[in-house]
Amino acid sequence: MTYEQLKQDEAVKVYIAQADASLKALGFTEHSFAHVTRVSQTAGEILETLGYPARTVELAKIAGYLHDIGNVVNRVDHSQSGAVMAFRILDRMNFLPEEIAAIVTAIGNHDEGTGLPVSAIAAALILADKSDVRRSRVRDKATVALDIHDRVNYSVTDCRLSFDEKHTSIRLTLTVDTHFSSVMEYLEIFMKRMLLCQKAAEALGLTFHLEINGQQVV
Repeated sequence: MTYEQLKQDEAVKVYIAQADASLKALGFTEHSFAHVTRVSQTAGEILETLGYPARTVELAKIAGYLHDIGNVVNRVDHSQSGAVMAFRILDRMNFLPEEIAAIVTAIGNHDEGTGLPVSAIAAALILADKSDVRRSRVRDKATVALDIHDRVNYSVTDCRLSFDEKHTSIRLTLTVDTHFSSVMEYLEIFMKRMLLCQKAAEALGLTFHLEINGQQVV
């Protein structure tokens, strides 16, 4: 079973769509197909760049695609409920037990509240998920000034996660339009996530750097 085959599964499509609908009702930023696809691709690219086996890269992409389905249950502890849901989906699709274990471990550890980079796939998922900050994730641009999460996401006009030439460090580079949000506001809500990214990078043998508007912050 491949990542592309998983994406075609009708149940997976329903869970992702409903999870995003629930978050929309709660006032959260976009967590639908655009987000999970981007996270999936980025997680795979990280491990591919570092020379991990093709199947490990594929499992990272699958973990990225399924990582937020737990929001269909509740935002609270969504990484753990999502891991349990992913187990049922992958078991139904006849994935090998060791592959199921690798994927659900990563999903269960992607949230900054409870997660840690306990594996390469988990580390790649953390970096991919926490680096997806962009204007297009804001649902209602008319009310962007009212919520700090919307302001911060809307203020990010460019976001890039990149390796150095020797693949010894990974850098998140942001361009922030301070007309909408300050750099301090970004740090207010994202610093815990950035510290988790630092741990994730270290788990992959990398150093992590955060650069905002040309200034290195971490």
